[in-house]
This record gives sequence, structure tokens and C-alpha cells, in this order.
Amino acid sequence: MSWQAEKAHGEEIAYQLAPLGKVEVVRFFSGAAMRLDGVMFGFMSRGSLFLRVDDVNRPAFVAAGMGPFSYERPTRTVALEGYYETPADVLEDAGALFDWCRGAYRAALLAGAPKRNARPKSKPAPKSEAKPKSKPEATRKRTQRRP
Repeated sequence: MSWQAEKAHGEEIAYQLAPLGKVEVVRFFSGAAMRLDGVMFGFMSRGSLFLRVDDVNRPAFVAAGMGPFSYERPTRTVALEGYYETPADVLEDAGALFDWCRGAYRAALLAGAPKRNARPKSKPAPKSEAKPKSKPEATRKRTQRRP
């Protein structure tokens, strides 16, 4: 699916979630992210809705036979354990969809902002006096005037 198709599907879901608040659907890699109050609680990819999970709502996804979002790398399969696929029967039931998305939003709020790998702070390079670049010796000889 193109990201525009993912976005259109996401906007249909966002319309059903109106009681939660204004859900924004924005580009997210080749799919579409779903954000509420700036917090990403799910995304559309490959025609499926993946919702944020934690220890509280993950059992419902597992009980429905759903798994985490995954993608292939040249040497391995990478699974994002924080987002699980939403069952089709939940997508067809507006009340269930609302409840599952509300749980995903709660999980996203509790998870907080994504953690970045801390990079060690490097010492700033000592400032050396800027020297004007001189022309290479061979160039200087060619450009000098002859008397």
C-alpha cells in the first residue's frame, strides 16, 4: 500500500476516535503515524493498524493471536515489541476500536518519549589560529611575473 492509502485508512480510524480528541495522521516511513496530543499511539503499515502496547494491554493482543510489528533486514528479522497488530474484528467494531486505541494511548503516555542512545560528550577541538591557505609551491612559480 502507498502511504497515501495508509493515511486515508488512518483518517477513517481517526474519525471513529473523535471522542478521544483530535487524532493526527502523519507520514511515518512508508505508512502513517497516529498521534493524539502529539503522542504517537499507533501507526498504519502494510494495510494493518499497529498499536502501542505495554504489560497491561499486551495480553489482549496475544490472546487474539496477534504479534509485534516486524521487518526484514539482510541478516535478521527485527521485531518492535512495543507495537502489536490490531485484530480485524476490533477494527470492525467501533466500540472495541475506541477501547483498544485508548489503551494504546495510555501505554504511549506511560512509555514517555523514545530514548536516544547517549553519546559521550567530546571535548571541543582546541581552536588553532587560522592560517591563510597558501598556494602550492608549483602554482606560485607559474603565477610569478618574469622581469
